[in-house]
Amino acid sequence: MPTTVVIGAGPGLGMSVAHRFGREGHEIALISRNAGRHPGYLAALDAAGVKATAHRADVRDRPSLLAALDAAAGHHGSIDVVYYGPGAADPDAIPASITATDVASAKEAMGWTYPAIDAVGAVLPRMLERGDGGLLFAGGLSAVVPVPALGSLAISSAALRNYVLTLHAGLADQGVYAGILTIGGLIERGDIHRMMTAMPGPLPAGTLDPDALADAAWTLYTDRDAPEATFNALL
Repeated sequence: MPTTVVIGAGPGLGMSVAHRFGREGHEIALISRNAGRHPGYLAALDAAGVKATAHRADVRDRPSLLAALDAAAGHHGSIDVVYYGPGAADPDAIPASITATDVASAKEAMGWTYPAIDAVGAVLPRMLERGDGGLLFAGGLSAVVPVPALGSLAISSAALRNYVLTLHAGLADQGVYAGILTIGGLIERGDIHRMMTAMPGPLPAGTLDPDALADAAWTLYTDRDAPEATFNALL
């Protein structure tokens, strides 16, 4: 049975991806920094008939991430698909505008991109040995559409997108697929959406259905004829 690892599992898109791939017969390994949520996630997957494990790791802590990936591979036997989609929901993490971005804030934002490379480095060699596998990522629309208010996050989003598109090209004809969901909008059921809806006033952006995004991730992985699917609820 194939195994999909969901890195950055949360109540929105992460769990939708877990359910979508689980529905296709994949076992699921969840990785997130909030272990207190894991029992609820596992119960929801179990109720849907999906076999799953959960592993605590902060992706910005490299040893923690690599240990979680090792644990997932050890339990499930192999890692066939990795979905990388962590994000910061802390209001303190909201960046300054691009006009106020400095080197320090850019380096901090890139701290969400470097772990994607670590995750690939941990699983890609065995995927190449098998001649099969999938590497899926979630990134921000600011990678392709100027959103000055996102500041340093636009830099890291562009870096992640370019990494994935180049990885897709580099893996051509080797049996391993790489692709990215480029997302602009608030993802329903997610932490940031919940935080925004709790604030007074209208939402600052349109919303997106995480189940539809997860369907797109599955289509990218199975069709393998495009490296990217873009969603724009901002305009």
